[in-house]
Amino acid sequence: MTLSLDYTFMLADAVSGGVAPDGFGGAQTAFAAAHAAVAARRASGELGFLDLPRNRELVTQVLEYTASVRGRYRDVVLLGIGGSALGPIALRNALRPPQWNALDDEARAGQPRLHMLDNVDPVTIAATLERVQLADTLFLVVSKSGGTAETMAQYLVVRARLEAAGLPLARHLVFVTDPQKGALRPIATAEGLPALDIPANIGGRFSVLSPVGMLPAALIGIDIEAMLAGAGDMVERCATDDLTRNPAGVFATLQWLADTTGGKHVQVLMPYADPLRDIAAWFVQLWAESLGKVRGDEHVGPTPVPALGATDQHAQVQLFMEGPRDKTITFLAVETPERDVTIPGAHADIPDLAYLGGHSLWELLNIERRATAGALATRGRPSMTIAMPQVDPWHLGALMMLFEIATAYAGALYGVNAFDQPGVELGKRYTYGMMGRPGFEAARAEFEQLPRSNPARILR
Repeated sequence: MTLSLDYTFMLADAVSGGVAPDGFGGAQTAFAAAHAAVAARRASGELGFLDLPRNRELVTQVLEYTASVRGRYRDVVLLGIGGSALGPIALRNALRPPQWNALDDEARAGQPRLHMLDNVDPVTIAATLERVQLADTLFLVVSKSGGTAETMAQYLVVRARLEAAGLPLARHLVFVTDPQKGALRPIATAEGLPALDIPANIGGRFSVLSPVGMLPAALIGIDIEAMLAGAGDMVERCATDDLTRNPAGVFATLQWLADTTGGKHVQVLMPYADPLRDIAAWFVQLWAESLGKVRGDEHVGPTPVPALGATDQHAQVQLFMEGPRDKTITFLAVETPERDVTIPGAHADIPDLAYLGGHSLWELLNIERRATAGALATRGRPSMTIAMPQVDPWHLGALMMLFEIATAYAGALYGVNAFDQPGVELGKRYTYGMMGRPGFEAARAEFEQLPRSNPARILR
C-alpha cells in the first residue's frame, strides 16, 4: 500500500474558500510545463535527488561503513545545520521508538544513541560533549562545502577534544561531504579519515536520502533500503504529466493556485502522529528556502508553518478557524499505528468522562483530525489530507520524496529556481567578514556601514 492524497476540501465545490474546480482543471497545461521543466533539469544532471533511490554506489558506501563500525559506539553525534540536520532528526524521531536517546542499551537493542548538534549555542554543545564518553562516540561532520561556519566551528571544537584525549581521529570522525571539492575532502585524504559522498548535484535540503540522512539512519538500525524503495516508488508515480494522477503535482499545483489566485499565502503542515512531528520542521525548510525568492520586481513564495495534531488544536487552530483567510492546511494521517491504547471505562455517573470508555487513543486522535478538517471546511478554510498506511521506512521514504518532487514542481510553477538560496548568502558573507575569514573583507566593510543601534531606542 502506498500514500493517498485526498484534496476534496481544497476545491471550492466542497469548501467555499477553496480553489475553483475549473481553475484546477485548467492548470493541467501549467503543470505539464512544470513537469517538463523538471524532467529537463533532471536529464541535464542537475537534480540528483531524483536518482538517489537507484544509486547503489551511495547505498553501498553507507552499508559498508555501517557494518565496519557496528557495535563500536554507544553514541553518535551529528554536526550539521539546516538540511544536514533536519532530515536526520525527522528520521530518528519517526522511525525509532520515542525518546530513543533516553532508552537503555537493551531497549535500543545495542544500537547507539543519536544526538544532533544543529546550532552553535555553546550551552548545548558543551552539555552534549560532557554527557557522552568520547572513547565510545562517533562524530559525523556533515557539510557539502566544508565551509559552513557553524558546522566547521563544531568540528574544530570536537577535533580538539578528541586530540586532547589522545583518541585516533580516524576512529571517531567521519565526514559526509562533496566527493571532490570543499575543505573537508582534502583533510580526509591527507589524514586518512573516512568520508562519504554528497553528490555535487544534490543540495542540502534535498539530501535526506543521500548519506546525509542514510548514514545516521543506518547507524541506529533504520532500514535504508526500504526507505529508498518507497522513495523510488514515488518517483515512478510522479513520472506522469497527467496532473490528476501525479500526487506531487496535485500538492504543488493546488498550493500554488491557493497562494497566487486565492490569497492563501500561509501553508500549514499538520501531522496527526507524534512520530511525524519533525517531518513538519523538515518540510518548512524545504518549502521556504526553495520557494521564497525574488522574481524580477516581485517577491514570491508561500510561508510554511508547522503544527501538530491534536496538540495545536489547543494552540493554533483558533487562528486557523477564525483568523485571516490566508491559509491552507495539509493534514498528515496514519491509518494504522504501531500500537494503541484502550481508554478504560470509569465514572459512569459523569457524562463528560463516561463517553470515552471503550474507545482508543488512536481512534480519538483520528476523529479529532477528521473533526478539525470538517470544522475548517464549514468556515471556508481549505485543507487536504495525505494518508500513509503506517509509519515505516518505506512509506516515510515515499512521503519525503513526494514533498521534494512537489517542491521542484512548485519552483517551476512560480517561475523561480527552487535549488538555490541567494537570500541566505548575504548573512553568511557578513558573518565570514566579521569573523575574519580571508576574502570577505569587503563584506565586513559593508556591514560596518549599516546603521548602528540608537541608545535612545534601547529600553533598559
